[in-house]
Amino acid sequence: MNPDGARGVLLGLACGDALGRPVEFMSADAITAEHGRLDEMVGHGTWNQQAGTITDDTEQALCIARSVVEKGGFDPADIATRFVAWYDSDPFDIGRMTMQSLSRLKHGDEWNEAGKQVWEASPEGQNAGNGSVMRCPPLAVPYVTDREQLVEVSRDSSRITHADPRCTDGCAILTLTVAGLLQNVDKPLQDALDHVAGVPEELIAALEPIARGASPDLQTSGYVVHSLQTALYDGLHADSATEAIVTAVNRGGDTDTIGAIAGAVAGARFGASDLPNRWLSAIDETDELNALADQLAELA
Repeated sequence: MNPDGARGVLLGLACGDALGRPVEFMSADAITAEHGRLDEMVGHGTWNQQAGTITDDTEQALCIARSVVEKGGFDPADIATRFVAWYDSDPFDIGRMTMQSLSRLKHGDEWNEAGKQVWEASPEGQNAGNGSVMRCPPLAVPYVTDREQLVEVSRDSSRITHADPRCTDGCAILTLTVAGLLQNVDKPLQDALDHVAGVPEELIAALEPIARGASPDLQTSGYVVHSLQTALYDGLHADSATEAIVTAVNRGGDTDTIGAIAGAVAGARFGASDLPNRWLSAIDETDELNALADQLAELA
């Protein structure tokens, strides 16, 4: 595995997250009216933070990466504990299902029960958000050569907060795709779809056309199926990591998360060296992300 690709997964995720943060929830037209084509880290906007500020996407990915490195492998109880500590830090951006699940964890639920309880209590339309797929790409690095284990840990990482099969299988498909890119597989998304059994029909219908090279109508909501479809399309079809992230963010909607997922995919394709230095220098966590990527690669 090329270390540049491993670094690209983590740094691409952070770049997409930070570029999309100030325009989260804005429409494509509103972004164009205010920024033209947004391709620079800007401050303020949504959440009123300084340029280069990451959100819950990267912060939770960091929790996972730190845990895997320190524990020498995937430990869901430890990751859940880190998520709760992050939750207690009063983050400015946190999803509804994540917040509810972490509150239950804080009050005594086991790591594999809190997300299930929240999911079962949530109506359709509010039960399959993108809050677990956005944070799972780092798992592809240490488990890059062990597909069965990668599927298992990806699903379990989702279950901590998002137990819907569209979320758990979405994480498995995404991390398998990233792992395939790190190994230079010809058709990483199709291989991922072929490898994961029992995938919900909504995911199959959304992702198979992309695997075949088609250009479906893309949506930018926080629904996990929409987010994965759009981010994987941009991450797999762009001509550079920069283009993938900029295109994803400028579509509007859930810009930080779709940008983060597209960035992780494109980062695996093109490597961290393809990301603009001006972006990386604006993100305070760049050095730690680089170091964690190298340590995760060593575990592989």
